[in-house]
Amino acid sequence: MRLAFMGTPDFAAASLAEIAAAGHEVVRVYTQPPRRKGRGKAEQKTPVHALAETLGLDVHTPESFRDPDVLADFAALDPDLAAVVAYGQILPQAALDVPRLGCLNLHASLLPRWRGAAPIQRAIMAGDELTGVQIMQMEAGLDTGPILLSETVRIFPFDTAGSLHDRLMATGAQMWPRALAALERGSLEAVPQADDGATYAKKISNEEARIDWRQPAETVANQIRGLSPFPGAWFEWPADKGAVRVKAHMAKAEDGEGQPGLVLDDGLLIACGEGAVRLTRLQREGRAAMDADDFLRGRALPAGTVLS
Repeated sequence: MRLAFMGTPDFAAASLAEIAAAGHEVVRVYTQPPRRKGRGKAEQKTPVHALAETLGLDVHTPESFRDPDVLADFAALDPDLAAVVAYGQILPQAALDVPRLGCLNLHASLLPRWRGAAPIQRAIMAGDELTGVQIMQMEAGLDTGPILLSETVRIFPFDTAGSLHDRLMATGAQMWPRALAALERGSLEAVPQADDGATYAKKISNEEARIDWRQPAETVANQIRGLSPFPGAWFEWPADKGAVRVKAHMAKAEDGEGQPGLVLDDGLLIACGEGAVRLTRLQREGRAAMDADDFLRGRALPAGTVLS
């Protein structure tokens, strides 16, 4: 089939690689424009952009798909369909109507649970035991279209947003060849989403990243795992020259009692509103993440300290 691909991050690049390897004609790749990043503020292409160039594919980086010229240019491609994965723009109805077979989107949750921008993080933060990846037919609503193909993925107690992201990325990418082959045969059944049970995975705010020790230990541990490695749940580590921001990247709930924020032993067991969490992987601002034993060398946090 002739298709356009729309995506931006690593999560999307894996899907583009699988689609191209399956032999479909990718007539154009759309991705977000290069942005200036890093200390030197050098302009960096997105992972999808870089991969598309390696594959010799035509790449366009429009600022907005609502631009009439962008829409006209897209229509001129006359694609059979568009495959969309974490593109970063909401497509207007005029764009959704262009491909003969419509626009298909890969989403990292079991819809209608966790529609929106941050489904991987929200699933872990909520303590979900299962999530998944689904390919759906796109429509004007936010992740409301009928489901075409679905795979369920377990969330393990040791999962972080990073580890779950990688598993979902691989699973989702491998679904595209099956979905496109079934679509060509006319055997892909569209199943409407349930009318109830919808939840929304809003973008993670800066305020949510700070650890609130007054929450139950399970909630705190899930927050830490759900925000690891980015943006990272953080707290202030007391120091002689003022508090230092430290990110917690891994934690587990344990038994323990005390004032919320009270350090209960010399191994980073911190009292919460209910129970306690043991921090097992941390990162000082501007430094690399490391296991707790290594982190504590030269940075003791003795029992009895109270974290704010």
